Amino acid sequence: MVVDADRVFQALADATRRDILARVLHEGHSVSSLARLYPMSFAAVQKHVAVLEAAGLVSKERRGREQVVHGEAAVLRQAGDVLTSLWQHRVRGIEDVLKGDGNASS
Repeated sequence: MVVDADRVFQALADATRRDILARVLHEGHSVSSLARLYPMSFAAVQKHVAVLEAAGLVSKERRGREQVVHGEAAVLRQAGDVLTSLWQHRVRGIEDVLKGDGNASS
């Protein structure tokens, strides 16, 4: 599975979506139960879940009349790996500058 980092980080840029993801990573929640937790409409929560789903951070499972949202930890780990790689590259560049190597890349 390849992570669309732009979509993942855009989805994670919103505090409500981060909170929804944190909740569903531990235990699945129906969209309606999630909607009761936030001071916004059911439709607004549905849209947040849709953004998370498009980024691959959550999946939905139909149980009767409800859709249960589950977090996708593997996708979140891959996004973390992308950040780790970026920071390691930056740190190496800083180390090169501090060593006086004129070939440091940004």
